[in-house]
Amino acid sequence: MYYKIRHSIPGRIRLEYNSRAVTPRQAALAENLIAAQDGINHVSFNPVVGTFLVMYSTDRISEKEVLAFFQALDGRYLDDEAMLASVPVPEKTVSLGSTLAAMTISYLMRRLLPTSIRTIFRIRNLSPRILSGAKCLLSGKISDTRLLDAAAITVALASGNRKTAENISFLLSVGETIEEFTKRKSLDDLALTMFSGKENVHVYVDEEREEVRPLSAIHAGDTIIVRTGDAIHADGEVSRGEALVNQATITGEPLAVEKQAGSTVFAGTFVEEGEIYVLVRHVGSQTKVSRILSEIDTSSELKVSSQKRTELLADKLVKYNFILTALTMLFTRNTAKILSTLMVDYSCAMKLTAPIAVLSAMKEAAEHGLLVKGGKFLEEIAKADTVIFDKTGTLTNASPVLSRVICFSDESENDLLRLAACLEEHYVHPVAKAIVKAADERNLDHPERHAQVEYIVAHGIASYIGKRRVLIGSRHFIFFDEHTEIPEGLDRIQNEAIRKGESLLYMAEEGRLLAVFALSDPMRTDAASVVSKLRESGIMECVMITGDDEGAARAVAESAGLNHYISRALPEDKSRYVREYREAGHKVVMLGDGINDAPALASADTGIAMGESAAIAGETADVVLSGENGLEGVVTLRALGNGLLERIKEGNRNIVLVNTSLIILGLLGFVSPAMSALLHNASTVAFAFRASRPILKEAR
Repeated sequence: MYYKIRHSIPGRIRLEYNSRAVTPRQAALAENLIAAQDGINHVSFNPVVGTFLVMYSTDRISEKEVLAFFQALDGRYLDDEAMLASVPVPEKTVSLGSTLAAMTISYLMRRLLPTSIRTIFRIRNLSPRILSGAKCLLSGKISDTRLLDAAAITVALASGNRKTAENISFLLSVGETIEEFTKRKSLDDLALTMFSGKENVHVYVDEEREEVRPLSAIHAGDTIIVRTGDAIHADGEVSRGEALVNQATITGEPLAVEKQAGSTVFAGTFVEEGEIYVLVRHVGSQTKVSRILSEIDTSSELKVSSQKRTELLADKLVKYNFILTALTMLFTRNTAKILSTLMVDYSCAMKLTAPIAVLSAMKEAAEHGLLVKGGKFLEEIAKADTVIFDKTGTLTNASPVLSRVICFSDESENDLLRLAACLEEHYVHPVAKAIVKAADERNLDHPERHAQVEYIVAHGIASYIGKRRVLIGSRHFIFFDEHTEIPEGLDRIQNEAIRKGESLLYMAEEGRLLAVFALSDPMRTDAASVVSKLRESGIMECVMITGDDEGAARAVAESAGLNHYISRALPEDKSRYVREYREAGHKVVMLGDGINDAPALASADTGIAMGESAAIAGETADVVLSGENGLEGVVTLRALGNGLLERIKEGNRNIVLVNTSLIILGLLGFVSPAMSALLHNASTVAFAFRASRPILKEAR
């Protein structure tokens, strides 16, 4: 692709491209392909002026490499019909300035028309507002601002002030346009920040090979492979394999559904257990984005309670407008003063600024790498008094280290490690990654030579290699569930691991222990400071719940400075403990990263998944932290939540003060009804702008 650098600073570059040679759809495809590259944080393009804006991490990628990505975008990609079909045609956007200019010109031009034609336009413009107000009145919605607008226009017409009625309608249209643009821009900004389009998918090529591709490069006819813990990113049909698929996000079914060849699966669901090959019908990334944004925008369950109270207050204040109007009519009989009481209301500003404050706070969270799925959860974090942590991958590093291998068979240490890596390589849990990483560091090849792996949540995995049934997992799974014989000397190894704070992973076959893998899981460097900061912010209880043994749990809890800890917990135990805290009256935040944390994340007031969590944990959680910022994101979220609640309160105070002043000035005759409407709309926009300012920057 031909380009020219328009502006460049470290981490940010703007490129100009030939918009006559590259279609908007090709530019959208280029945007998706570039966004999927490692080190790219954000990409956007403007088809009107023909530019790309790219933001990237300077510690992971150089400007030269960014430019190389664009140079590689030739006809092989941009002319590929299948890839082009995977991206939607970008909508043409119109600026607010040009929209308002067109409205103003149209309004002024109508004044030059003959009286008869102007009358037709007047009826066409005013009647919808009057009818809308009449419907509100007939349905008993006397607190609806549409009734206020209709009353103002009706009073103006009844008093013979047709020009005033037209002016009122025009100013109302201007205000509505500005409000809609402001809110839509907030949503669009949030969408750009929250969703980078970097989802990668495993694509089946042949029996010997599979490829990892960005979701934007997937199209109908591809076959994708989805394994335990993975999200399904496309609608399609299962061509082979079996799996339990959680469809709660689509169908509301609480239990996972078995899927096999011929079954239909949907984007936005995920595999709880098993492995399936999905023949793609429709790519669902855009559906996923629009669904989440739609829920954020419209779902009352995701609204901040302060926002709900603001909307209720705004509705209640409308009736006081009518009471004031009636009193003004009774005592003054002055049309201008009557219109002044109808032209200014509190509802517009309150109902606009509160959601914009929420959207802006969510956008600010996203800029810090924090994906918040509803403003409600910022408030819940701000009000929380208890934080419950998982251990592995949450308080400790996401990548435990294999410290030693203890052999209980004639096979060599390397052979046993190779076998363990072969079984663990398909799973995203940190323990599985540690085994695979240790094998790779020893240059041990571990090609697949086993049957389908069975994953037993919070216990381990089982598979067949030839006729050998090999198990790898926890002590309880190996010795109690599978009745493996306990060899001599195992107690000594376990006691030593407890003293060192190591976790033990056991591998067995046919009732015989093969090896014990000791893993050390260093605590995150910021864990203790984050716990301290949370306490300073008002958190009373910091607790850890883990499936690990007592020794490892105690070592981490003491180092992090936690109130207390619970070890050897199963997934259902974690969920039960969370519910018990809530039933005791606590506001609970739960942090986790694994498949086994998903039930507890769902049970908490706010569930937070770590940045490199399993797909199920990420889908279940209300907030997903950045992989780069780690636990510091929780402190950031709490500061954002507190700042958001204060901003909504401050906005409401200012709205009441300013609009009350406008009503008083109108009653005293200092401002005309048209000027009241103009100042009211201007103040509403000003309040919206103030609500959209960054919270954390002001806090500093």
